[in-house]
Amino acid sequence: MDAIRKYFPDLNDLQLQQLEQLKSLYTEWNSRINVVSRKDIEHIYLHHVLHSLAIAKVVRFVPGTRILDVGTGGGFPGIPLAILFPEASFTLVDSIAKKIKVVSEVAQALDLKNVQAAVKRAEQIRELYDFVISRAVTQLPVFVPWVAKNISGRSTNEIKNGILYLKGGDVETELTAANVLYELYPVSAFFEEEFFKEKYVVHIYR
Repeated sequence: MDAIRKYFPDLNDLQLQQLEQLKSLYTEWNSRINVVSRKDIEHIYLHHVLHSLAIAKVVRFVPGTRILDVGTGGGFPGIPLAILFPEASFTLVDSIAKKIKVVSEVAQALDLKNVQAAVKRAEQIRELYDFVISRAVTQLPVFVPWVAKNISGRSTNEIKNGILYLKGGDVETELTAANVLYELYPVSAFFEEEFFKEKYVVHIYR
């Protein structure tokens, strides 16, 4: 939590309280349904929560923004971002029902009224959103065609509507193969910890 306070000093008491609850909630649920690797649960704030919040360093979602988190797993990056942006709406989807059960229970325990969770594959979703967010679900040339249909053409945020993807490694090779317009934001420009070296927020837009 110290790193989150350091990089996000303007969080209010409710947001801090909700973020502080995450470790105990995920520790409890993870003992029943494995959504975070066992060895990673001790590093949940750095490896999962703060990593998710790198997206908040690229864009501050305005009230009313609609966000779809595809392949959310245990709720990352959607849950931490929903805490940060209570006036934006988040739909978190995954094809694995037990993971969505954890997401739903965590959102309910935190009283996150701006979160919906559903068991769905990306190809089944027809609604339009301002942004699709995700964290290294698959290769970008595969992911982009899944969700391009879901992005609304009318932008109201400071960056264009599109995909915000958390990804490490040789991202540019994938982006070239995906043949898309993009901006690449190194997470190490926002957070100084060693863990974030060679990790990026990729903004893909039309």
